[in-house]
Amino acid sequence: MDFVKTRKRTLALVKHLENDDFVVQPTNYISPIKWHIGHVSWMYEVILKKLDPHYIFHSNEYVKYFNSYYQGITAPYEKMSRGIFSRPTTKQIFKYFHIITKKIISIINKNDVDITLLRLAINHEYQHQELMIYDLQYILSNLYKPFKKTNLQSPYMKIKSKMIKISSGIYNLGHNSTKFSYDVEKPEHKVYLEDYKICIFPVTNGEYMKFIEDGGYNDYKYWLADGWKTVQENNWEAPMYWKKDNKHDKWIKQDFIGKRIINQHEPVSNVSFYEADAYCRWYGKRLPTEAEWEKASCWNEKKCQKTMFPWGNTISTKFANILESYLWKCTEIGSYPDGKSPYGCYQMIGDVWEWTSSEFTKYPGFKSEFKEYNDKWFTNQKVLRGGSFATPKDSIRCSYRNFFRLDERWLFAGFRCAEDI
Repeated sequence: MDFVKTRKRTLALVKHLENDDFVVQPTNYISPIKWHIGHVSWMYEVILKKLDPHYIFHSNEYVKYFNSYYQGITAPYEKMSRGIFSRPTTKQIFKYFHIITKKIISIINKNDVDITLLRLAINHEYQHQELMIYDLQYILSNLYKPFKKTNLQSPYMKIKSKMIKISSGIYNLGHNSTKFSYDVEKPEHKVYLEDYKICIFPVTNGEYMKFIEDGGYNDYKYWLADGWKTVQENNWEAPMYWKKDNKHDKWIKQDFIGKRIINQHEPVSNVSFYEADAYCRWYGKRLPTEAEWEKASCWNEKKCQKTMFPWGNTISTKFANILESYLWKCTEIGSYPDGKSPYGCYQMIGDVWEWTSSEFTKYPGFKSEFKEYNDKWFTNQKVLRGGSFATPKDSIRCSYRNFFRLDERWLFAGFRCAEDI
């Protein structure tokens, strides 16, 4: 069972934090790290309550504070209010974390838990491990000390970026394995795709700089109306975390690696849907739909076969830059030649989530497997695919549908271009 390993990694991610690091909430889309620690434990209690209506929660206070948005359990606090409470203390939350860990282990050892629901709670913890990393980047950046850090082992290959053609036809979109997936990845269903082209790499920092230098953030004609309004209201002039060093005429950023000149060969990250869409308009391209993205990532046209990942049905750091790579940054394009898809697309798993043009909505025949988990978000969200360098390996696959609002960009998100033929 992955439960113990998952709990250990959650603790490892915050191993080197100071007490004060756990409590801050510098903006309304960041959660205090102590809240994440408590919330992932609270979710296991929610599962226990579903399995046994007579189950009594550890604390009524915790039920409300650690509730994210489950109205069916209790009215939660607003997300922006999570940082105003000094209690429960960080020490109390870690005690709660260990109590729930022992309780679930005991139930597992007795074979007295629904594995399907427990698997959901474990995957929920994977999601919050990644969200914690987003928040730690915002809160601490290079002051964060990872519990493990490695150097890139994969050979870098200079591969020229280009677009490849993918032929029209019927494609079966969605999850088709017996392994775990969320309800929103199912059921697999038929869609028709016209001929299209898609870039073999995500857009790089260097390519995105050309959009900035050409006045992309100052010209309304590239932007959706809401996007242009967002740019003006927030004074955006570049991706999140980018700063211009005017003295040396260089773009720099401060992240887990430190304060550094931006590597032009890494995928652009921390951009919103609005920015991704605007770049594509400027470049004369468009964002792919999620069906186009999925087909390009895992469909083998010669074998008429779909795999879970571009390279096959098992995942490894040999093929992609994911959390277990412990690089704490994006890698240059061409760093994972063995991870390409049958069509020849690279780095479709890991490094950055990739925005698509698709609205996050239910697939035909969708059946909710856990009320208020995914089914309440079917509006005003765009689908992202592929995972990032902060995504746990057991949490990603080509069919995984992430979703965020169009203006959000603190997540590690980039994009690749597509075009009609």
